[in-house]
Amino acid sequence: MSDSIYLVLDMENDLVHADGPNGKAAYGDQVRGRNILVNTRRALDKARAAGVLIGFVRVGFSPDYRECPPNSPIFSGARKNGIFKLGEWGTEVHPDLGQQPGDFDIVKHRVSPFYATNLEAILRAKGIKRIYCSGISTNAVVQALVREGHDRDYEMIVLEDGCCGVSAEEHDNAIKGLQRFCRTTNSQDVVFE
Repeated sequence: MSDSIYLVLDMENDLVHADGPNGKAAYGDQVRGRNILVNTRRALDKARAAGVLIGFVRVGFSPDYRECPPNSPIFSGARKNGIFKLGEWGTEVHPDLGQQPGDFDIVKHRVSPFYATNLEAILRAKGIKRIYCSGISTNAVVQALVREGHDRDYEMIVLEDGCCGVSAEEHDNAIKGLQRFCRTTNSQDVVFE
């Protein structure tokens, strides 16, 4: 059994689907322009073929937003715009990514996938030592996972062509800031161990 997992971060309809609220805006332009969905699916198929575990991390809140932090600049728009409601289309993983019943589902209420989620229990139960990851946005969830994973002694690998920010500059700056904490590769070159 593999000691690796590939975590796909926040690739949910509200953020990345062409019909989602953010998919119609700047994130959508970056997702399409960088071929994020195609690149992520390529990486997922390679990971599955290598026997690597798959986990989808999703941000979501109860319909009344009880878990949503009231003073958070990054989440303040969720309640106002009625997005990220668990149990609705917007928080489902984009259908092109081919989520399967055996994949792990990690629901988070903050930026970091480690904070108050089942992630650490999954990693420990499965003896994970290496985390591959990609998703959006590079300067939020990807950075949070990489930095915290690094400090918890996981080997961190970012698939750069499966990540984006709201702009190319934001993405590039985030990747530069992560290079001390992880290895970077892409969906073409990645070798899942």
